[in-house]
Amino acid sequence: MAVSAKAIKTRIKSVKNTKKITKAMEMVSAAKMRRSVDAALATRMYANLCLELLHHLSHIDEPNVAFLQKRPVQNILLIPITSNRGLCGSFNSNVIKQAGRFLADKQNIAAFRDKDGEEILPEGDVKVDILGVGKKSALIAKRNNLDLVAVFDKLSEKPSYDDILPITQMITEGFIEKKYDKIALIYTHFESTLKQTVKVRQLLPVSESEIRKMIDQLPHAVQEVEKKEEDFFPIENYLFEPTMEEILEMVLPRLIEVQLFEAVLESAASEHSARMMAMKNASEAAGEMIDSLTLTFNKARQAAITQEISEIAGGAAALE
Repeated sequence: MAVSAKAIKTRIKSVKNTKKITKAMEMVSAAKMRRSVDAALATRMYANLCLELLHHLSHIDEPNVAFLQKRPVQNILLIPITSNRGLCGSFNSNVIKQAGRFLADKQNIAAFRDKDGEEILPEGDVKVDILGVGKKSALIAKRNNLDLVAVFDKLSEKPSYDDILPITQMITEGFIEKKYDKIALIYTHFESTLKQTVKVRQLLPVSESEIRKMIDQLPHAVQEVEKKEEDFFPIENYLFEPTMEEILEMVLPRLIEVQLFEAVLESAASEHSARMMAMKNASEAAGEMIDSLTLTFNKARQAAITQEISEIAGGAAALE
């Protein structure tokens, strides 16, 4: 019993050390989460306004504007946003699962609607490439046998607008050069400390139906958009200088950048929130384990004391 009690005491000490680590990580994640949430909330209103502007611009019928062109989808670029580190609960696994569901039906995700609203399905096989944000995104390409174009794993814990410019440059050039016919984004949207939702967003081409679907998910923007659409005037009725095409070629890339930047901020807030909750649960589990081990240790020590008393009493009785 003495050896057992000693082993339990060593285990208790080990669990206490683990609890100190998880508690420290919880506090660090809580501080990072507050900064990330503030940054995401500050950008959300601007991103929603950009989304509404994209919705109005999607009505334009300008065949010479590259970002508005819809062509049969044969090549898709998928951009999953994950973390660089683990210990954040189901944050990364949820993104990987959503990517698996996205890739399960390539024919459906490659379909698009023309001007008349008719659905056009792709002809032949659809190829999907992965452009990862975060080290864990490489697992999606590896598990699904897909080509990994690049992995951006040097983003800071508080991403800046300049950090996403190389990503947007790569995806816009790939779309303009017709290397990809559709570009989609998978990220984790921050709703609260306890709830984060994985969402899929189509970045290119700019699609009215896809943008409308995104706007419908916004709690406050829906009514404002519907109210504005009552007095909607076709954008073709305005005069533009220098030309509409040149303005759109300047504005649309900036709007795409804002949408990607907002997704990165939402993902960062979700990651720190998930890590904080994971470390909090780990600390609570360690505390419960310490209580259970302490009870077991006390029982083992009491059993050892009882055995010693019994041996002393037995020895005294034998002498008599």
